[in-house]
Amino acid sequence: MSQISLTFPDGNTRDYAAGITPADVAADISTSLAKKAISATVNGAHWDLQWPIDADASVAIHTMKDAPQALELIRHDLAHIMARAVQEIWPATKVTIGPVIENGWYYDFDREEPFTPEDLGEIEAKMKEIINARDAVRTEVWSRADAIAHYEATGENYKVELVNAIPDDGQPIRMYWHGDWQDLCRGPHLQHTGQVPADAFKLMKVAGAYWRGDSKNPMLQRIYGVAFQNRDELKKYLTFLEEAEKRDHRRLGREMDLFHMQEEAPGQIFWHPNGWRIYTVLQDYMRRQQDRGGYVEVNTPQVVSRKLWEASGHWENYQENMFIVEVDEDHAREKTVNALKPMNCPCHVQVFNSGLKSYRDLPLRMAEFGSCNRYEPSGALHGIMRVRGFTQDDAHIFCMESQIESETAKFIEFLAAIYSDLGFNDWTIKLSTRPEKRIGSDESWDRVEAALGNACKAAGYEFEVQEGEGAFYGPKLEFTLTDAIGREWQCGTLQVDPNLPERLDAVYIGEDGAKHRPVMLHRAVLGSFERFIGILIEEHAGRLPFWLAPRQVVVASIVSDADGYVHDVVRRLRAAGVRAEADTRNEKINYKVREHSVGKVPVILAVGMKEVDERTVTLRRLGEKDTKVVGLDEVIGQLSTEATAPDLL
Repeated sequence: MSQISLTFPDGNTRDYAAGITPADVAADISTSLAKKAISATVNGAHWDLQWPIDADASVAIHTMKDAPQALELIRHDLAHIMARAVQEIWPATKVTIGPVIENGWYYDFDREEPFTPEDLGEIEAKMKEIINARDAVRTEVWSRADAIAHYEATGENYKVELVNAIPDDGQPIRMYWHGDWQDLCRGPHLQHTGQVPADAFKLMKVAGAYWRGDSKNPMLQRIYGVAFQNRDELKKYLTFLEEAEKRDHRRLGREMDLFHMQEEAPGQIFWHPNGWRIYTVLQDYMRRQQDRGGYVEVNTPQVVSRKLWEASGHWENYQENMFIVEVDEDHAREKTVNALKPMNCPCHVQVFNSGLKSYRDLPLRMAEFGSCNRYEPSGALHGIMRVRGFTQDDAHIFCMESQIESETAKFIEFLAAIYSDLGFNDWTIKLSTRPEKRIGSDESWDRVEAALGNACKAAGYEFEVQEGEGAFYGPKLEFTLTDAIGREWQCGTLQVDPNLPERLDAVYIGEDGAKHRPVMLHRAVLGSFERFIGILIEEHAGRLPFWLAPRQVVVASIVSDADGYVHDVVRRLRAAGVRAEADTRNEKINYKVREHSVGKVPVILAVGMKEVDERTVTLRRLGEKDTKVVGLDEVIGQLSTEATAPDLL
């Protein structure tokens, strides 16, 4: 038998007979390692302890302390254990696929009866029985014919289809047994069911899913589960989900009466007065910031001819995401084909091209609160975070290549000030560099990538490099926020683009009197207003900063005799720039306080006859139990200051 050489992480090598398994290697190293081993990495691939190693290789043995590998195996094994549990409880159920996903797994089942919440509890109990049984896990390699014959005999038609779909390129068809239950799987897996922590998983929900993602195929039932290495990590994750649910912008949007969506306009938002107030206050703030930042604001058409989209390259590469508009111009025989604009950049080039530009005009910072429409699959829509109609805080900076670094540094400082005003101080920058398929010379890429990196440093920020993640025409910066509960949101961007000016023939007259091609910097701070407002709502759990809150103050009467004073207070607050409203309903003050607190009104001013006589109000702030009596002039001055946007203070 031939010998192979295995190299370990510490650089040491050992010789073994070809065909040795990682389990045998672990046992050769030490008895304790053999007991703790769960898998191996062989030449960079995650390897089952039972799989043979037939050639020289680098090898690392993993234990439960190796989090990435351990979590992958725990979640993968739980998918199989769940499928086994379902078939033990309901033998007629057919199994399909069950991959590992972020934080857990799912498995799709074909069962006539729908799963209920009570069923999930029963499945969990059966899974724990299987885990406690410590059944051995074993694997075999089968021929395609044997696998198909096996699944045809057991009536598992979905597995037959999966086997037939496996490329006939010599790759092994692996069968795994967890006890007596068997599944088709590429592996790897743990060595027995007892290695899965029985108190660190939970089944979460059932959802519908078409077989292989095709609506022409049968609808299956998908059960989702989450799993971690120990109970504390599971508890932490479930607490996170509870907090995320409390902050869900869709729920808060209803409670605060901000917006709604309906099936007659999928992916489009019906803004209510409260929500539109947030929108316009945020937009006014951004407009002032852009004015100060040297931007000129433009507005471009919503419906644009197919010819422009063909010239820009979007028709060829983005048509499936565009809404097409056909118009019978003057009853011509052929309809004119247009599209709702999915982005603003080609139209901004048209504005740039209108009239001759000189190097003295550069950099030209052109901004638009551009309304765009993109087709998103219905399954991808998510409240106001993922929609089909949205408005971007979009801008394009036309400049010379020599100005890229200074303009990028200015933009980073511009973005940082805005994020700070909006309460986001935890954010990172990622620099996406040249992909394998690209245009332009290496020298040009070197200069532009260095310019973006130098700009980050000049602005005082570190950055993470994402190798090969840039567009084919240029590198980009991505700005990612971390919110109050640790979630990351990629919002701001700056993309270097020499390609679109080339395609749309944008030129300026240089100092030498010749025509030159400008570079275009696509840039956004918020991204879309819709998505960013959703992020703001969830970041603050609906308790928006006072200057952004749609309903800043409610003045509520305790007795009807105080109604006149209530309206007087409201008038004075509004005159001072505070969004105030009166609540003089014939309801108890505690009822009013509860209702307005659910609506996330930041300040409630309660008024009774004592307040009328003393020209005071009783002030209650959202989330605080204590109240205090404050003089009317004092509270108006205080709230007027709080109502002022940060950039106006």
